[in-house]
Amino acid sequence: MPVASPDSKATLQTPRGGPQSVGRIFTILESLAHERSGVTLSELAANTGAPKTSLVGLLTGLTEEGCLVRDPAGRYFLGPRFLSLAMRASAGRELITLARPILESLVAATGETAVLGSLAPDADVALYLDKVESTNPIRYAVTVGERRELYCTAMGKLLLAYFAPERLKQYLKTTAREKFTPTTVTRISDLRAELAAIAKTGIAATWDERVPGASGLAAPIFSPDGTVAAALLMAGPSARMRANAKMNQTLLQQAAAECSRLAGGTSTFH
Repeated sequence: MPVASPDSKATLQTPRGGPQSVGRIFTILESLAHERSGVTLSELAANTGAPKTSLVGLLTGLTEEGCLVRDPAGRYFLGPRFLSLAMRASAGRELITLARPILESLVAATGETAVLGSLAPDADVALYLDKVESTNPIRYAVTVGERRELYCTAMGKLLLAYFAPERLKQYLKTTAREKFTPTTVTRISDLRAELAAIAKTGIAATWDERVPGASGLAAPIFSPDGTVAAALLMAGPSARMRANAKMNQTLLQQAAAECSRLAGGTSTFH
């Protein structure tokens, strides 16, 4: 039985740059994505142009890591780990699309910059996924893709507040905490107390902790399983943020709750 159409098959056999094993892994994954009924070792060898003996080690490793599964008939399928990663990536893109109008409305209502972010997939830092900047001449300006420390930023503290206890303990034990400004909180006991309060109220605030003159508020966006999928940040000059703190907090939490609703989650904070 053919694994893919002739055109798809030709694409799968196109030579790739980089290490040969990396190219073969991607070709294996593409082959399995094209064929829902699974693919045999012989069919994968035909698709990759590689000897079966060269593929066995790759297939064994991918199967042990949960990226592939092999049925009793010897056919390979995409495994739970790969499918989970694909679903998370898709959900992340969907959340960015769904949240965009909410970011725009938040900026229009408050005059401050709004940022959507989440934990980076490869490190304990906050990653900025999308932003709508304030139109004020003096404003908080960021770049999508930027990363920020967890312990001294509003978005970072918000995400950190929902860490599992052991993960939080490990983070505090291993992360160097630079004192960027006189108000940066670095002592573990102080951080723990602040994070406990954030988990109860659903709002994180930093005042001049990372950059002098800049302050932020952050609120959680919940996924359907009740975990924090992302965070919504509002940031601006400290003087304006302090003057409008109560209003900004209310509007930010309303916006985050709407993001949670659109993502299929629920928020217990009002």
